[in-house]
Amino acid sequence: MRRSKLSQIFFTLFVVAMVGCLIGPSSVPGAEEEGKKDDRPPRSIAMAPEYPGVIIPPGEDVEMDLILYNKGKSDEIIDVSITSIPKGWKARVKTYRFTVTGAHVENGESTRLTFFAEPEKKDVKPGKYVFRVEARTQDGAFTSKQNIVATVSEKAEKEKEKMVTVTTSYPVLRGPTDATFEFSLEVDNKLDKDKVYNLISKGPENWEINFKPAYEDKFISSVRLEKNQSKSVAVEVKPYRLAEAGEYPINVRVGSADAKAEAKLTVNLTGTYKLEAGTPTGLLSLEAQKGKDANLSIYVKNTGSATNHNIKFISIKPENWKVEFEPEKIEALKADELKQVEVTITPAEEALVGDYSVILNIDGEKDQKTMEMRVTVKASTAWGWIGIGIILLVIVGLGGLFTWLGRR
Repeated sequence: MRRSKLSQIFFTLFVVAMVGCLIGPSSVPGAEEEGKKDDRPPRSIAMAPEYPGVIIPPGEDVEMDLILYNKGKSDEIIDVSITSIPKGWKARVKTYRFTVTGAHVENGESTRLTFFAEPEKKDVKPGKYVFRVEARTQDGAFTSKQNIVATVSEKAEKEKEKMVTVTTSYPVLRGPTDATFEFSLEVDNKLDKDKVYNLISKGPENWEINFKPAYEDKFISSVRLEKNQSKSVAVEVKPYRLAEAGEYPINVRVGSADAKAEAKLTVNLTGTYKLEAGTPTGLLSLEAQKGKDANLSIYVKNTGSATNHNIKFISIKPENWKVEFEPEKIEALKADELKQVEVTITPAEEALVGDYSVILNIDGEKDQKTMEMRVTVKASTAWGWIGIGIILLVIVGLGGLFTWLGRR
């Protein structure tokens, strides 16, 4: 019986010892509070870019998270600025909507902003571009500075150019300024996946350049190609109406995040060919007598932008009439130049009194004008005097007759 009580006592002590080992010192009063002791400094901040260094192809933007840490015991407003931006780049710190200059960060917490940089021109040269970003408390007591290095890779760009190609059979088109030019491009997607390519053009100022699907009359800004597929795209070009004659380059770019290609096109403008003709008074009528010359002056003006050569004059007239021009033709008429032409119209001897139509054609190199003249043929003035003489003779004769009869 006594031995049994001793066994129970030893067993109880063993259980208490095991429980004490499992619970450990944390069960001791005050141990939990000692473990929760805050060792943070009163104030401390830090900043870190998500990727301090990135490699990108030319023309691409740089975008990443910028993490602000408040490691102190008090809340802070942390100002953020980009203190150094490489030449040829634009950079800012933003959220999903706004450009920002700082953020409120609670103690022991962190917040994320976005660092965004883009090249001012898409043809940025390969090399390293260093951006300096600085975070500081509003009182300037604590700062954190970091560099972000963007390395523009030449190799990646060349690899992109192999993934899509743009070809055209006729890269140079020639015509007048008022014409509409249309180039045909073949875009070939060499990627092993479907891709949407943006279509971008750059041409002379005030020119209208649009992309269209082949054989369709609608404008597009992108084209979707399946893997290893090619499509035809038309480029419609309308020159500025005041553009002078000459050669004008047009660059076309087809691009995506994975591939890009360019095509160089040329429009050779010959200028516009336009003629204007009329009379100094604006009247298109003339009086004449049969068999006698009647003269009038007309002007011919080049209202186009290109010199008009070999301007000829042709007339459509009644039978046996004569129409002569002086000069007979104009060898060259420069843009905005005006010349006077003398026209002699001679009605036929047998022409009757009345109105007739004479058409004058001014036939230029690539333009022509038509003038329709109304020629009124009047009786000769000699016959008028003869008629007056006959009337006078009749009057005199009648007067003599009445006198003779009165004497009898």
